[in-house]
This record gives sequence, structure tokens and C-alpha cells, in this order.
Amino acid sequence: MKAKQLNILITLVLMVVILTIFPAYVSANQTVEVYKSPTCGCCAKWVEHLELHGFTVNTHDVGNQKMRAQAGVAPSLGSCHTAMVDGYAIEGHVPAEDIKRLLKEKPRAVGLTVPDMPHGSPGMETGRIDPYNVLLIKKSGDTRSATTIYSQHGALPSSSATPSLKNDISELILRLK
Repeated sequence: MKAKQLNILITLVLMVVILTIFPAYVSANQTVEVYKSPTCGCCAKWVEHLELHGFTVNTHDVGNQKMRAQAGVAPSLGSCHTAMVDGYAIEGHVPAEDIKRLLKEKPRAVGLTVPDMPHGSPGMETGRIDPYNVLLIKKSGDTRSATTIYSQHGALPSSSATPSLKNDISELILRLK
């Protein structure tokens, strides 16, 4: 009897450890419904990006304008594909880590968007990386001015950080001599 209780206790402890250590995996284990053009290569690459990060993806090659409107995403916030996951709209080339964060935090919002198609965003790896923002759409029909920045990607270090970096490198070079 004690061996059985010990096995149950060990199982419970392992479950707690796994759920504590791997929360990103747990939140990513969701099905994403993607609405895109059947001929769009960058959309297919974005779908691959989501799958590589643990999401299950169902693609619907029917375009995305109808779904974008149904989800309440304004055309000014649009991109080449629209996805739905756990009641949230995901518009454009939103990185998987931002979707995982959204699913974990569960804010009151329509969803996330990366308007347009910035170079360097998932699915738009062209060798060039442009800074871009992931925007949180607070309510249906919001425009860019009525959203908030959820995360920033591809940004260069601020100019105030650059001199200290140069000093650190100079000091390192001096120490090597």
C-alpha cells in the first residue's frame, strides 16, 4: 500500500514540475485556424513557424478578408493572413512567442496584429530585418492609433547603449594586449 501511495506522490510531484517548467509548451498546444491565399508563400512560412513552436495549424486557402472582418480587425491593421486561436484574432506575421504570451495572459482584447509585412518577421525572412511592433487590438474595429504596443522586434540598441558597448569592447581589447 505504501508503494502505491509513493507512486501517486511521485506522479503528482512530476506533474507539478512539468507544468511549472514547460508552461510555454502547454499554452502552445493549441489549434490555430489560418485563413490565407492559396498562393502566398510567406503565409505558408508563417504556418511552418507556428508548427515549429508547438502549435497545431489548420489552413484554409480561401483568403482572409472575410475572416478579418468577422474577427473585428480593421483593414488598416491588416496583413496577408488572419488566424484565430482560443477566441483571439492574429493578423499577419505575429511571432509565436507573442501568441504564447497572449494565450497565457488572456487580456481583454480582439487579438494581435503585425500590420503590413515587415522584413524579418516570421515568414518574411528576406535577409533584411526591419524593426516592427506587434500591436494589441483592444476592441473590435480599433485602428492603429487605438492599439497599444504589445512587443517590439528587430529594433537596434538605443544610441545611449552604444557608447557603453564601445567602451566595453575597447576595455576588452586593452586587456587582451
